[in-house]
Amino acid sequence: MLDIKLIRENPELIKKTAKEKLVDIDVDRLLEVDKLVKENLTEVEALRAERNKLSNEISKLQGEEKQLKVERVRELKDKISKIEEVLNPLQEEFEDLMLRVPAPTLEEVPVGESDADNVEIRKVGEIRKFDFTPKAHYELGEELNLMDFSHASKIAGSRTYYLKNEAALLEMAVCRFVIDKLIKKGFTLMTVPVMVKDIAMRGTGYFPIGKEQAYEIGEDGLYLVGTSEVSLVSYHNGEIVNLDKPILYAGYSSCFRREAGTYGKDTKGLYRVHQFTKIEQVVICKADYEEQYKLHNFILNNSEEILQDLKIPYRVVQVCTGDIGLGQVRKHDIEAWMPSRNSYSETHSCSSFNDFQARRSNIRYKDENGELKYAYTLNNTAIASPRILIPILENYQNEDGSITIPEVLVPYMGGMTKIEKK
Repeated sequence: MLDIKLIRENPELIKKTAKEKLVDIDVDRLLEVDKLVKENLTEVEALRAERNKLSNEISKLQGEEKQLKVERVRELKDKISKIEEVLNPLQEEFEDLMLRVPAPTLEEVPVGESDADNVEIRKVGEIRKFDFTPKAHYELGEELNLMDFSHASKIAGSRTYYLKNEAALLEMAVCRFVIDKLIKKGFTLMTVPVMVKDIAMRGTGYFPIGKEQAYEIGEDGLYLVGTSEVSLVSYHNGEIVNLDKPILYAGYSSCFRREAGTYGKDTKGLYRVHQFTKIEQVVICKADYEEQYKLHNFILNNSEEILQDLKIPYRVVQVCTGDIGLGQVRKHDIEAWMPSRNSYSETHSCSSFNDFQARRSNIRYKDENGELKYAYTLNNTAIASPRILIPILENYQNEDGSITIPEVLVPYMGGMTKIEKK
């Protein structure tokens, strides 16, 4: 959510941002509703003040004077009620429109319409040249008894899977490897609620836009999170936090996404699934651009280090306006090389939000002058599985059908160095 003052003073900037982010928002209507709310609110507050004043005086009066003021209080009550009938729906409309206003991106963000317009920043690692025809991860998975899609589909529908044997161990290994790495870098590890209230989804910017991607538990008024970012940022909802140093959280959780709008896309294998395990980096810091830039690069570098340790080739792209989220002001994606797709494909997303999430979640801190300010938030994937298993299995496959375990994961696999046919 943005400061309404910013929108009032820069309507053309907000319109430009909405156009570039492909967000449907009527800025003129928002400003019109804002004006009507202010006018009606000013009037109703004046009437309430008069009513309260008269109510306090009535107890001290008698006779005709008392009766006249009682009658005036009734008139005021009726007027207030009529204004509130107009004001309440206006306030609801105002709040809904405000939740849909996109945050202006930083100047460095390229203008574009889709991920095809993202700008490559760098490539790291050499793409392996196979002297045999490499197999896709789902072929390897079935041949080595590592995953099962048919039984999963039978009981859970499309985009579901079972990880079995060494694949299940590999997921645990890579997650534990990442957890150890982040703890050494000063992150507080947390497992989090994956069922949350509407306030958490709205506070982090996933509702109302994006609600179609969430699974709803209707009877309980809860929603399954698509990332532990929701629970970690919301941990401080409505609080005044101490930001003498940035807050660093690493959230480990199951995540759920409906993948609405992706019918027929990436239906085979583990790339786009409904349930996955993720470790998310979340940072809360002071409202300082320089500090935010440093922290953005810090968490981006953490994820790059993970892929470098795994010796998986990847590239980093600057995400364009049409592919960036509602509240994101700066975003980088990391794309790992996946032989079966013959392309670099997204495995990590690193985002800065300025005070967009903190304003919605009412997370504040006191600056050096003791003044309350909204904090800044950032997040980045540390690892997401089973998607990360795709480049691991495919890049480490051998001609005989076996798969070499990445060296850094061997200790987490109990010393196992290779997955072989049974």
